[in-house]
Amino acid sequence: MKVLTISGYKPFELGIFKKDHPSVFIIKAALKKSLLPLIEDGLEWILISGQLGVEMWAAEVVFDLQIEFPHLKLAVITPFLDQEVSWNEANKEWYESILARADYIDSVSKRGYEKPWQFRLKNQFFIEKSDGLLILFDQEKEGSPKYLYEMAIQYQKKQSYSIELITFYDLQMIVEEEQYKQSDF
Repeated sequence: MKVLTISGYKPFELGIFKKDHPSVFIIKAALKKSLLPLIEDGLEWILISGQLGVEMWAAEVVFDLQIEFPHLKLAVITPFLDQEVSWNEANKEWYESILARADYIDSVSKRGYEKPWQFRLKNQFFIEKSDGLLILFDQEKEGSPKYLYEMAIQYQKKQSYSIELITFYDLQMIVEEEQYKQSDF
């Protein structure tokens, strides 16, 4: 696998309203744990659309991993121009800091937001331009990642396409691993 799309929940879908929320550390640890074997197998590019939440945390994980794996690249390909226009100032600054360090930036639609079809087009683009999907999604919890996940499942029926889920169970396992590391054993 050379190109991987990463997506998942937005922060509010997970009840996360601060960048330093303890859950962010766990999510980033889960992303890193999934990415390391893929990088060692030749992963070169990570694709995100730059949406708040899992995708932005993934970008930060990529930047950390680039220290050890400088060949790893990050592409931020937004569904449409100026997606951050209605975001608060702190989120805009965070987004700008991610874009400043990305290796490639573009938009699927070369216009501003018009209609929901732009998100479907973005999902299709990301699936067709990548070899696989790493997604924080749990079928028990509805949310925005459902649409990308369902499209990837349909695509996988016709093409060789890897889908790796990070579920809430996986996150709980990481919490327990971290607690074990911090205990006296």
